Amino acid sequence: MTTLLMAAGVVLVFEGLIFALLPKRLDDLAAFLAQMPVDARRHLGLLALAFGVLLLWLARAIGAKVRV
Repeated sequence: MTTLLMAAGVVLVFEGLIFALLPKRLDDLAAFLAQMPVDARRHLGLLALAFGVLLLWLARAIGAKVRV
Protein backbone atom coordinates (compact mmCIF):
# COMPACT_ATOMS: atom_id res chain seq x y z
CA MET A 1 0.00 0.00 0.00
CA THR A 2 2.89 2.35 0.74
CA THR A 3 4.31 1.81 -2.74
CA LEU A 4 0.95 2.64 -4.30
CA LEU A 5 0.70 5.87 -2.29
CA MET A 6 4.27 6.82 -3.22
CA ALA A 7 3.57 6.15 -6.90
CA ALA A 8 0.40 8.27 -6.79
CA GLY A 9 2.35 11.03 -5.06
CA VAL A 10 5.06 11.03 -7.73
CA VAL A 11 2.44 11.21 -10.48
CA LEU A 12 0.73 14.15 -8.79
CA VAL A 13 4.03 15.98 -8.29
CA PHE A 14 4.92 15.70 -11.98
CA GLU A 15 1.43 16.62 -13.13
CA GLY A 16 1.41 19.57 -10.74
CA LEU A 17 4.74 20.77 -12.10
CA ILE A 18 3.43 20.64 -15.65
CA PHE A 19 0.29 22.59 -14.74
CA ALA A 20 2.26 25.15 -12.72
CA LEU A 21 5.24 25.69 -15.01
CA LEU A 22 3.87 25.08 -18.51
CA PRO A 23 0.15 25.92 -18.62
CA LYS A 24 0.25 27.34 -22.17
CA ARG A 25 2.15 24.33 -23.52
CA LEU A 26 -0.42 22.09 -21.85
CA ASP A 27 -3.19 23.94 -23.71
CA ASP A 28 -1.27 23.49 -26.97
CA LEU A 29 -0.82 19.79 -26.27
CA ALA A 30 -4.52 19.35 -25.52
CA ALA A 31 -5.43 21.08 -28.80
CA PHE A 32 -2.94 18.91 -30.69
CA LEU A 33 -4.34 15.73 -29.16
CA ALA A 34 -7.90 16.83 -29.97
CA GLN A 35 -6.93 17.07 -33.65
CA MET A 36 -5.36 13.60 -33.74
CA PRO A 37 -7.45 10.73 -35.08
CA VAL A 38 -8.94 8.46 -32.45
CA ASP A 39 -6.86 5.48 -33.59
CA ALA A 40 -3.64 7.47 -33.27
CA ARG A 41 -4.56 8.49 -29.71
CA ARG A 42 -5.42 4.89 -28.90
CA HIS A 43 -2.04 3.70 -30.20
CA LEU A 44 -0.28 6.45 -28.25
CA GLY A 45 -2.11 5.38 -25.10
CA LEU A 46 -1.24 1.72 -25.63
CA LEU A 47 2.40 2.65 -26.22
CA ALA A 48 2.46 4.68 -22.98
CA LEU A 49 0.83 1.77 -21.15
CA ALA A 50 3.39 -0.71 -22.47
CA PHE A 51 6.27 1.63 -21.59
CA GLY A 52 4.88 2.10 -18.08
CA VAL A 53 4.59 -1.66 -17.55
CA LEU A 54 8.14 -2.09 -18.83
CA LEU A 55 9.42 0.56 -16.40
CA LEU A 56 7.60 -1.09 -13.48
CA TRP A 57 8.97 -4.50 -14.42
CA LEU A 58 12.48 -3.07 -14.75
CA ALA A 59 12.26 -1.26 -11.41
CA ARG A 60 11.08 -4.43 -9.71
CA ALA A 61 13.83 -6.50 -11.34
CA ILE A 62 16.53 -4.03 -10.31
CA GLY A 63 15.09 -3.71 -6.82
CA ALA A 64 15.05 -7.50 -6.39
CA LYS A 65 18.72 -7.69 -7.39
CA VAL A 66 19.73 -4.93 -4.99
CA ARG A 67 18.04 -6.60 -2.00
CA VAL A 68 19.75 -9.96 -2.56
